[in-house]
Amino acid sequence: MDDIITMEEIGRVYEVTDGLGIDREALNIELGKEDPGGWTRAPGGMMRGEVIAITLPLTTPLDDWLPSLEAGLRELAEGGA
Repeated sequence: MDDIITMEEIGRVYEVTDGLGIDREALNIELGKEDPGGWTRAPGGMMRGEVIAITLPLTTPLDDWLPSLEAGLRELAEGGA
């Protein structure tokens, strides 16, 4: 079941987001993988404001993708994308 993320993969994403000072409560990490993977601002629903929705890629190795995630989250923090 390579299309479902593992706890280890979630931990790797948290290493990136923790390093950027992003509160884990501000994240919505999708449980399924989808190419090309990505991140975006999304509504958090009634109980939360805006969140950052993260989808891991299905076919790109996580080690290759995490630098892109970090760069993209930095851009989001600066008001881009």
